[in-house]
Amino acid sequence: MPNSLEKIALGGGCHWCTEAVFQSLIGVKKVEQGYVSSFDEHSNFSEAVIVHFNSEVIPLERLIEIHLYTHKSMSMHSMRGRYRSAVYTYSEYQNAHSIKILKNLQPEFNYKLITKVYSFNKFKASREELLDYYLKDPEKPFCKTYIAPKLKVLLEEFSGNIKSKF
Repeated sequence: MPNSLEKIALGGGCHWCTEAVFQSLIGVKKVEQGYVSSFDEHSNFSEAVIVHFNSEVIPLERLIEIHLYTHKSMSMHSMRGRYRSAVYTYSEYQNAHSIKILKNLQPEFNYKLITKVYSFNKFKASREELLDYYLKDPEKPFCKTYIAPKLKVLLEEFSGNIKSKF
């Protein structure tokens, strides 16, 4: 079983939102919230999470699918510098596999996915007070306005992958 524990970094929207989405999934062991960078023109940090997961319980395909459905994966809005729609990979195999996954999922969407696959370079963790943002107080206005709708998508579309309590 040790070989089934993997990690992938995902960026798309606010890392508070992304953190809550992936913390609620069966097979996800840990979510690190913060800022991720790649290389070259993508070396600037963008909000993201690192998801540590058991690939025998929840495969990478499902994580990427959930990621695409829980952020604006088809919208090139003005905040894309801060919220890069991305999958950050840790190996050449994971990179090629993620590109194939995105290609295979594209027909499920009415518009072109803007999500790109990049090689992971660096991570900076969020400040302690921002970690577990939703779990600490789901009644905060931000949580109710922005995070709860993403969790509703999980309940409606991916209920078989959700922990009993989140």
